[in-house]
Amino acid sequence: QVQLVESGGGLVHPGGSLRLSCTASGITSDHYAIGWFRQAPGKEREGVSCISTLDDTTDYANSVKGRFAISRDNAKNTVYLEMNSLKPEDTAVYYCAADLRDSLVRGCTPGFYDSWGQGTQVTVSS
Repeated sequence: QVQLVESGGGLVHPGGSLRLSCTASGITSDHYAIGWFRQAPGKEREGVSCISTLDDTTDYANSVKGRFAISRDNAKNTVYLEMNSLKPEDTAVYYCAADLRDSLVRGCTPGFYDSWGQGTQVTVSS
């Protein structure tokens, strides 16, 4: 059984930083795509950043390019999202998800990702 567990969310002031972590267990695929998604109240879930475990190809939403960075630690089965220069519009529940059928990041499109964590709240407010 695949489990994805997110941590690291919280309340931060505008301009601040947070690092989210997603620890995976139960994944038997040799290579897959994994990433971060977010959903703000009243909005659709959107891809934030994804990475391929095959070749470390990454993809970022335009709204976070230059501010967020995705990385992974194979030994710890953990994917990170470093978030800098946070803005109030970054406020959302952030989810970790994996596409175990394909190692392509596929535009970090939520519909392609089939295993999801429970989410962690990120609130950017003064």
